[in-house]
Amino acid sequence: MKPPRSKAGAKPGGMRIIAGEWRGRRLFAPEGEATRPTSDRTRETLFSMLVSRLGSLEGLKAADLFAGSGALGLEALSRGCAHCLFVDSDAAAIRAIRRNIANMQAQSRSDVRASSALSLGPAREALDLVMLDPPYASGAGAVAIDKLARLGWIGPQTWVSLETMRDEGVAVKGFEIAAERTVGKAQLYLLRQSAT
Repeated sequence: MKPPRSKAGAKPGGMRIIAGEWRGRRLFAPEGEATRPTSDRTRETLFSMLVSRLGSLEGLKAADLFAGSGALGLEALSRGCAHCLFVDSDAAAIRAIRRNIANMQAQSRSDVRASSALSLGPAREALDLVMLDPPYASGAGAVAIDKLARLGWIGPQTWVSLETMRDEGVAVKGFEIAAERTVGKAQLYLLRQSAT
């Protein structure tokens, strides 16, 4: 017998917030096979990479693109980010993101957009942290980073994280890889705009 579906169209997953204000709180994953949630281990590695370079996420403005469950953005908010933009084009993902935000009572610090990360218009200001977890082997991450930089979402101070499939590789004109780690089947990159 199948478990009953929630009204929000999401199911409680094995994912939890790793650290910060909401440490240990469970996250709902989108129903269906359209999204591939970032594992807790991969998320923990990514945030260790970020904190070792930034010291703290306190007060930063972030974006979680190809957001899925919103786990990356909610982890950032839990660790002190002031605001996060969540973007995903999948309806089930948007329902899960909204439910997770409501469960953390983080509505005032969140902006949810049901659209493609490639459809964002010009930014009012560059963000401090942009996190991308696009479908593996799609090349969408590099395309999005290039476009977001041209639209002003990414500036010289912005840290960009990108998750790809292991050995997929990444190259974005005008960006350099500041760090990379392999975690199981995933490859994590931290990128910054090149100085020249």
